[in-house]
Amino acid sequence: MVREFWKLCGLSQSRLGYIGIALSLSVVALSLYPFAAEAVRSRHPRQPVPAQRHLPYPDVPLPLEIPNSQYLPLAWTDVPGWNDDDHLAAYKTFRASCKPIAAKPDGQPEPKALGDSLRDPCRDARALDLSDSDNAKDKAKAFFEAHFQPLRISRLGDSDGFVTGYYEPVLDGSRTQNEVYNVPVYRRPSNLFVRGFKQDAPNLPNKGPVYRKIGRRKLVPYYDRAQIEDGAIEGRGLEICWLKSETDLLFMQIQGSARIQLDDGSTVRVNYDAYNGYPYTPVGRILIDRGIIPREEMSMQRIRDWMEQNPNEANEVRRQNRSYIFFRVVQLSDKDEAVGAQGIPLTPGRSIAVDKSLHVYGTPFFITGALPIESETSKTPFHRLMIAQDTGSAIVGPARADLYFGAGAEAGKISGRLKQNIQFVMLVPRSLDPVERGRKLPLPDARPSAKIAKLFPQVLPNDAAGDYSKDQKSAAAAPAPVPAANATSTPSDAAVAQNTPAALSVPLPAARPKIDEDKGANLRHRRRHRYHR
Repeated sequence: MVREFWKLCGLSQSRLGYIGIALSLSVVALSLYPFAAEAVRSRHPRQPVPAQRHLPYPDVPLPLEIPNSQYLPLAWTDVPGWNDDDHLAAYKTFRASCKPIAAKPDGQPEPKALGDSLRDPCRDARALDLSDSDNAKDKAKAFFEAHFQPLRISRLGDSDGFVTGYYEPVLDGSRTQNEVYNVPVYRRPSNLFVRGFKQDAPNLPNKGPVYRKIGRRKLVPYYDRAQIEDGAIEGRGLEICWLKSETDLLFMQIQGSARIQLDDGSTVRVNYDAYNGYPYTPVGRILIDRGIIPREEMSMQRIRDWMEQNPNEANEVRRQNRSYIFFRVVQLSDKDEAVGAQGIPLTPGRSIAVDKSLHVYGTPFFITGALPIESETSKTPFHRLMIAQDTGSAIVGPARADLYFGAGAEAGKISGRLKQNIQFVMLVPRSLDPVERGRKLPLPDARPSAKIAKLFPQVLPNDAAGDYSKDQKSAAAAPAPVPAANATSTPSDAAVAQNTPAALSVPLPAARPKIDEDKGANLRHRRRHRYHR
């Protein structure tokens, strides 16, 4: 019947045979297709599919990052003088810093790199009270090694840090003004205003602008040193006590605290409370720039001697430092040490002042080098674990510290001699170990080849173009580097990029032309008319 159907369709017997052969060949080809596909795969293996880049990167803890700094993870055996220090003394100072750290409420945001990472070491330290014994010193050393990772830190591009010293002056004063005591020590004025803070806030920042209010809304910069010394705020009942000279007040303001022994036999303790908003200008630098005191002979004692011998010139030099410090009275006995910015008494030889915009109070720093402790020319080996408990407006940078030496004239002589480069090793809690955190970070995309970089050059933003051109000019003026003896002749990516002429950016597609509404309506009408014809 099928054959009769094909005959009705007009197909002859021979054509029916050809159709049958074609159908048979098709069946055979379909049956052999899996074997042919396998053969093709064996000759041309499938390329692996590249891993997809997921943006943004996974939310993983980033390594420690302190602005404008460089650091190198160390082993404890690579820290010079680590085994020679009295770790028990440092442990007691660190344990004192743990009290305000533990009192801080959980979850409070901390913008600094260390954040709240000191909570765990402090929790263990407050539970471990070590006594004065040889075994206690070993336990204190083991505590720091178990809870911290040493990092050598310095400012970006520098190999060392920089230290100075400070102390608590002991000065003579009086509660009343007279011919001998005629220089006022002021408390914070009520018209001193800092944006974002209440006027009676207990802790005002020691950086940034400070204003005084005129009327209800108008704000102007606060009085500078010259205006205050000329009587801008006198007669308002702000005087805590009176000193003998402006030089005594200047050094008291530089140190940030003082013990003032009054003529009635009592003692008043004062601490830093606020400043007038002007940056600190070291008077020693002015004397060096003017050639009055050689740089190698500069010290606090030399400044004091010169000011006492040249009172008229001293007034002009002192007023070059427009910054002015206001104090508050603190209830401390003569046996208590000065209170630092962390709110606890400082420990002579173990407390340091650091840049509080970068570091967290309570962080241990191992400072190693040579300092003029015994005399101005001595190089006393100094390998000591110090705890960050204070700050100062002149302390700026990741490896910059002021070493506290206690109170009195002898401490003042030692601290006045310090201005040395020295190595800083910051102790970072194990939870912030940059090596361990770095292992969890995803790898960046592969760097494009030199050819691709030449075809598609990167275009700098407008604000960076000026700096880039300066860098290019300085690079062109610099001598070409001499290749090493075993260097190959293959040009590097940097060399190709250096020899590549400045190219234009990859052009973008042309924007779609704008069409008026009337013209657009007429154009759509003509198209519809053409399609329906």
